[in-house]
Amino acid sequence: MILSKAQYDEIVKFITVLSCSRQSLEKLKLRFPSQSQCTLLSIFSQEYQKWMKRTHANHHTPEAMETYYQRYHSRVMENSSAPVLLELANEVDLSPALMARIVLERFLQDQESVSVSKVVINSMLRDTSLIPDRTLANQVFQCTLNDCCYGPLVDCIKHSIGHEHEVLLREKLLEHQLAFLEEDQLRDKGYDKTPDFILEVPVAVEGHIIHWIESKASFGDESSHRAYLQEQFWSYWNRTKAVLRH
Repeated sequence: MILSKAQYDEIVKFITVLSCSRQSLEKLKLRFPSQSQCTLLSIFSQEYQKWMKRTHANHHTPEAMETYYQRYHSRVMENSSAPVLLELANEVDLSPALMARIVLERFLQDQESVSVSKVVINSMLRDTSLIPDRTLANQVFQCTLNDCCYGPLVDCIKHSIGHEHEVLLREKLLEHQLAFLEEDQLRDKGYDKTPDFILEVPVAVEGHIIHWIESKASFGDESSHRAYLQEQFWSYWNRTKAVLRH
């Protein structure tokens, strides 16, 4: 189903009153049953990430991080089986995975045998069995499982979807017997920044001449289009002319 700008605006407005949880996604699907789950999830994820970026500084001051850690510590002492980190993230309107990262980093600062680095923290978030405290490991794992916008699990899902879409796109190009060069082939020719596919013979689609195709596993709203134009697409446009001449 084609999504109009008015429908998109209505979805975004509804998302502003939701928290980052799987229950919120269920509410979104019930409110807009005619839209696919993939479309709603993609829009929801983008809007929530925008909100997290806008409020990032509020949650990452030394005072805020220390407060979250102390609140976690006191609550987990009362009931270690309760989803303390998850509840705390919901209370302060922060992504559960980001809350887990903050508390884990603060915990590691007290551990003399562990160096606090981005590499170490990321590895522990991906594999919580590496966290030396079993209670915290369980709390972090709960946050990872219940966060639909951030965290290593979400990263894996996005990577898999992106790869799947590229495979489907390649199959479509072959099905229509279109000659093309893939990203790996272009890199072998020495091009550092290239789209996923460059058509060796451009085609016309709905009155537009298509030279290259870039697959994105996310919803293309206005802000993401502007960002992609600046970061990737304009350079693709210049490089495509060079590739076609070559």
